Amino acid sequence: MNLKVPPLLLTALLCAALWASATALPASSFRVPGQWIIGALLAVPAVLLILHSGLLFRGLGTTVNPIRPETSTRLAVTGCYRFSRNPMYLGMLLGLGAVAVALGSLLALVVLPGFVWYMNRFQIEPEERALGTLFGEDYRAYRLKVRRWI
Repeated sequence: MNLKVPPLLLTALLCAALWASATALPASSFRVPGQWIIGALLAVPAVLLILHSGLLFRGLGTTVNPIRPETSTRLAVTGCYRFSRNPMYLGMLLGLGAVAVALGSLLALVVLPGFVWYMNRFQIEPEERALGTLFGEDYRAYRLKVRRWI
């Protein structure tokens, strides 16, 4: 795998960077009424996506370890996986967006697209190769029906 930093750790580090920039550089932040409420409302689907995805993997008896996709034993195609091939990563992106809105972080203009690029290049592409090898035509058919993010 080309993975350098596990996705959950990367998400936590980026949240910390957003918080640090909003705290250390207040001029790099914006303020709007209700931004904490908006951030909290974005956080709810983020957490639900991540939890639902993880529970679905557990229910299927397959790995949730993003570093070892080659150890997957079942292909998840139900639940939120009917709409996104990567709902956990989508949840992490929504979570970063929630933090960015709540903090009013302008750094998010770089962090959010950077997260998508990094995840595509270093996590999702290697996962897709591994799943294609493991599940062959079933995975190729799934990829044709369901988008990578949304």
